[in-house]
Amino acid sequence: MKFVQLAKNLKEEGLQPAYLIEGADAYFRDHAVSSLRSACGLTQPALNDVRYEGEGMKGKLPSLAAELRTAPFFDQKRIVRLYEFYPTETEWTRYLDPYLKDPCPTTLLLIVNEGKKSYAKKGIAYVDCGKESEETLSRWLFGMAKRRGIAIDGDVASLMVRYCAYDAARMDLELKKLALLLGEGGRVTRAVLDEEVAKDVEYKTYELTQAASGKNFSAFSEILHDLMEKGFDENDALSALVYHYRSLTEIADMGAMSDADIGKKVGLHPYAVKKSREAVRRMGRARAEELYLKLYRLSADMRSGKYSKAGALKAAVAEIFFGEGKI
Repeated sequence: MKFVQLAKNLKEEGLQPAYLIEGADAYFRDHAVSSLRSACGLTQPALNDVRYEGEGMKGKLPSLAAELRTAPFFDQKRIVRLYEFYPTETEWTRYLDPYLKDPCPTTLLLIVNEGKKSYAKKGIAYVDCGKESEETLSRWLFGMAKRRGIAIDGDVASLMVRYCAYDAARMDLELKKLALLLGEGGRVTRAVLDEEVAKDVEYKTYELTQAASGKNFSAFSEILHDLMEKGFDENDALSALVYHYRSLTEIADMGAMSDADIGKKVGLHPYAVKKSREAVRRMGRARAEELYLKLYRLSADMRSGKYSKAGALKAAVAEIFFGEGKI
């Protein structure tokens, strides 16, 4: 199951004897553990919640069965957490399978891994804490807002996901701030979002490239100035533009593939692919490729010392917006 389904699963099916919590999103992993610990209702966590690191389990797997069958003290449950625990297939079969076929009813086993090793086996509930899509994160954000007593429209939730660079931990912090600001029954509008939630540098960079391909010089200049104040330099801006026009060229050659499939190939979110397709239709593939090649040459000339960083970016901006053709 996905992390966002865990609360519903606990409510409908109750606590399972063992869970594999796996994926790259640390916020989701931590909150999955927190939800499962809360479900145990421990009153003596110092006695009944033990944690081991995977490295520390080397050579100690034979004693794991005894650890898992130790009775809790003054509680109904005992939790055993194994972090970054990657046993071999042989070790899993020898030491974990027998336990999972007959788990201790008073023990909750949690295996919490950042990496994915496909250890989803029979007898252990799987919680996927990998990076989520914009659609999934928007739904999760909508539900989190509701639980905090505020409302957020679907399109505003999607925008907030992008502003926060798909970072669940940051979205949670921003929601807490907005709940305090708006009070019970408040609504997160686009105006509130723009006023109170700072755009991540990644999203600001995306806006910069969109302003470039849309030939909106005023917006481009304003965004570039804002990025420079955040530590961006001319090389960063030129690199972002080179990557953008290269992506436009690649996307133009991918025909009828879906936005999601293209996104996986070029490393963009589906929404960004959709906007890139619109940009290519406006300017044409030939112009996108021309700009990519010219800006790439500028970047190479800058590295060789032919241009300064500021000079290379100015030449790129002149070509993008005014098509002076001097590169």
